[in-house]
Amino acid sequence: MQKLTALIIGSLVLLSFISGCISEKEEVPTIVIGSKPFNEQYILAHMIALLLEENGYKAEVKEGLGGTLVNYEALKKGQIHVYVEYTGTAYNNILKLEPPEKWSPEYVYEKSKEEMLKRDGVLTIVKLGFRDDYSIAVKKEFAEKNNLEKLSDLAPYAAEMTLGTDPEFATRPDGLPRIKEVYGFTFGDVKQMEPTLMYEAIKNGQVDAISAYTTDARVDLFGLKILEDDKGALPPYDAVILVKKEFADKYPGVVEALKKLEGLIDTDTMRALNYKYDVEKKDAREIAREFLIEKGIIKA
Repeated sequence: MQKLTALIIGSLVLLSFISGCISEKEEVPTIVIGSKPFNEQYILAHMIALLLEENGYKAEVKEGLGGTLVNYEALKKGQIHVYVEYTGTAYNNILKLEPPEKWSPEYVYEKSKEEMLKRDGVLTIVKLGFRDDYSIAVKKEFAEKNNLEKLSDLAPYAAEMTLGTDPEFATRPDGLPRIKEVYGFTFGDVKQMEPTLMYEAIKNGQVDAISAYTTDARVDLFGLKILEDDKGALPPYDAVILVKKEFADKYPGVVEALKKLEGLIDTDTMRALNYKYDVEKKDAREIAREFLIEKGIIKA
């Protein structure tokens, strides 16, 4: 009799737990995931969506919703529920904090996490494991001809060069203005364009240098050389997942699901995933699906 009673009680507890989980998922609205308008943002947004769907939630991806401030404001207003940001961008472009004497990935991560929560109630819940740092890249032939290894080496040539860059990097304080401030040179001309067009432009000789990303496979594909930021002008950009604290408190199951992505993607892996999108022309959702299956995060 005691065994039967215990079994009944245990079953009721289990049913209550399951009911609670289902109840939460039934009550959660469709989780809207924002993204910026470039390759890895599409892949990561779909990765988040697939993971949530695997855990019983409904998800919708807003591909290329807009730049940094568009996504961040949408998150604050509840128009989206989650998106991937970069710590250096949060520190400089969102929070507009004073640059430290020396950039430290740990400091930038902790400070941006602390300030976003304090100012806007935005919670940093996952650190994905890779950094998508900005850099200046030139063709390898040009670098070899002029013995270019680091950004300081560009000083004698920059005034005669055309730089291709995305619109954000051209104007935001942690981008091109910071290079001018630290290195003391400016490029002869700056052409703003979508990230994908930058690589085509340098490939075709329309620009002499670009603001390349360290996770972009086209750096190798197009024979480019990333110049070392020897004076530490540019901050670190660790990829993190953001949600509103209010949302996280209300739907802890969503947060727990997303934490499965913690530290899952290193820089080489992200570059390889971007290669599949940019070069192999694979669909972002399919790239995300294959990766998550390979890692055992979702079922085939």
